[in-house]
Amino acid sequence: MANNEDQLSFDDMSVFLDICDTGGFRTTAQRMGLSPSSVSERVKRLEQSLGVPLLMRTTRSVSPTDAGRILADRLVPLYKEARAALTEAASSQNEVRGLLKLNVTGAVMVDILPPIVDRFLEAHPGVQMEFVVEDRLVDAVAAGCDAGIRYGEHLAQDMIAVPIGPKVQRTALAAAPSYLARHGILRSPVELRDHDCIRLRFSSGVFVPWEFERNGELQTVDPPGRLIVGVDAAAAAIEFARAGRGLIYTFENWLEPSFASGELAPVLPEWWTSFEGPSLYFSSRFMPAPLRAFVDFIKMEAVVSATRASAWSATPAYR
Repeated sequence: MANNEDQLSFDDMSVFLDICDTGGFRTTAQRMGLSPSSVSERVKRLEQSLGVPLLMRTTRSVSPTDAGRILADRLVPLYKEARAALTEAASSQNEVRGLLKLNVTGAVMVDILPPIVDRFLEAHPGVQMEFVVEDRLVDAVAAGCDAGIRYGEHLAQDMIAVPIGPKVQRTALAAAPSYLARHGILRSPVELRDHDCIRLRFSSGVFVPWEFERNGELQTVDPPGRLIVGVDAAAAAIEFARAGRGLIYTFENWLEPSFASGELAPVLPEWWTSFEGPSLYFSSRFMPAPLRAFVDFIKMEAVVSATRASAWSATPAYR
């Protein structure tokens, strides 16, 4: 085995980690502003220094070997610590600077996260933000992100969760008035099996479950999908529903504009279920300055929101 640790280059290791993330030499070359031949040479140099192959190359894909996977798992936290230290050094007492990279579910990108991010960037002009959007449950830190935003995520011991956005949300069932005029009004969730339904499917292949609750009674219905749409294209699924192609079950806040316009009508609202809103989760071991600023910001937003709600409830018109 080679013993050339003194010759190891942090730049070469950075290229290797990026290939593990992107799955391709060309993609890494484009992202890092290098030529494909330079990327290949850096990986070759790193493998020669260590004396073991780190990547398996085929005509279609690139993936880490067992040794490469072990090395990447050890290096990612170290690089996160180094990046946090650099952003801390770049941030003065008066201005936070650096990149904040978040791994988020697409559900929060529709109408929950954008206004929060807009206000945060306005308050911190020196911060740059990147969003990795996916519906899989992943370890955000292991995936190279500073934090994640998810619903009901099971957290490891060293993780902290901070609510972001609405504390409570609901799932809703809806259909176009034209569809209900043709097929009739539903009286119970079990009747969904006899209707045209628009189903959303996660990238894992699992359908988004249709769950209903009323007066302590729970019902889970698995109707056949006349139309099946990936969750990343939920907006298209809502368009199908507006066109009268069937019933749709999804976040109430996504459907509210269509309720307001009359393009969709609520169906079985007494059966709609409530659940906790999303949370920002991150490791307690380190917090780069942009993440600390973002956590402080959403906590302050929550205080302001609660104060406004209290003031409204104390107003006679709202009592």
